[in-house]
Amino acid sequence: MLGIIAWIVLGLIAGIIAKLIIPGDQGGGINIGTSIQGIVGALVGGGLYSFIKTGDIILPAAAGFDFMSIITAVVGAIIVIVIWEVISKVINK
Repeated sequence: MLGIIAWIVLGLIAGIIAKLIIPGDQGGGINIGTSIQGIVGALVGGGLYSFIKTGDIILPAAAGFDFMSIITAVVGAIIVIVIWEVISKVINK
């Protein structure tokens, strides 16, 4: 349970960082959408990292706010933001 809470907090931070890296049409500024995308992205990033490392899709406990956890969460958030933008463009056409 503590691992999920750590990934959520890390996801909030990752959403902000990812928004700064990819400033698209996710809505203006830092908002609830960015936060949700960051949390989902952190969970996706953690799952992908564990899959690459072990071959199993599990959510490892975040090892705190170390460099690798932040990078993993930001990469996951960027993936989620890009997927969200693609889906939004397809739906809005």
